[in-house]
Amino acid sequence: MRKKVIAANWKMNKNRGEAEDYINKFLPLLGNINATDPEVIICPPFTSLQTLHDAVQGSYVKTGGQDIFWETSGAFTGEISAPMLTDCGCSYVIVGHSERRHILDESDYNINRKIKSSLAGALIPILCVGETLQERQNDLARQVVKDQMEKALLGIDITAGNLIVAYEPVWAIGTGVNASPDDAQDMIAFIREQLSQLYNPELASAIPILYGGSVKKANMHDFIIKADIDGALVGSASLDPREFSEIVRSVKNG
Repeated sequence: MRKKVIAANWKMNKNRGEAEDYINKFLPLLGNINATDPEVIICPPFTSLQTLHDAVQGSYVKTGGQDIFWETSGAFTGEISAPMLTDCGCSYVIVGHSERRHILDESDYNINRKIKSSLAGALIPILCVGETLQERQNDLARQVVKDQMEKALLGIDITAGNLIVAYEPVWAIGTGVNASPDDAQDMIAFIREQLSQLYNPELASAIPILYGGSVKKANMHDFIIKADIDGALVGSASLDPREFSEIVRSVKNG
């Protein structure tokens, strides 16, 4: 059985004090989450990584970066490397988030390099893929996602434990509009088919695939009961410790 995963993407929110205060509220609300329950990952801004990692010690909550550079060191002003992320206690890193693709013009080629760097640095990448509203309306959603998958994973060997994929319909991120559970299941099943073709059916069936796009406690259960949806990449709803704890419980109980 695939492990369920709930990942929080705080984006450009919360300083160190706010991160510590969040965890002090969140862990008691989380209750008895253990190693057999959903994997809970929080990806804060880089400035709060060490604070957050220290605050979750003794729990099963893991930490991750929101981005990574493809070199381990050098003259790359403003970037962060795999060794720097692991030095702050990270186990995961988000790669190819739609905001980086569409606001910062991140290319599939660079996303591929970032995945390679993540794996070489003992980090598990959370690869984000998804189409815009115009692409969906033009019946291009599957082709866009297929291309993103192929280019991101080109030349990369994957094992069952070293990749998570997140489907993020770009039109549903931060808009309050989410894909229907059936729409999400349809695309995530398609992503699993692509993994099967890129690698093999056994590996494809073992990789967790998450839904991301205006996820909240009120709708999480409707997504997690779908056959191919293994959890969520949660944006704004993860900024509230009570809301996020309810989302985790929905997945645990789903």
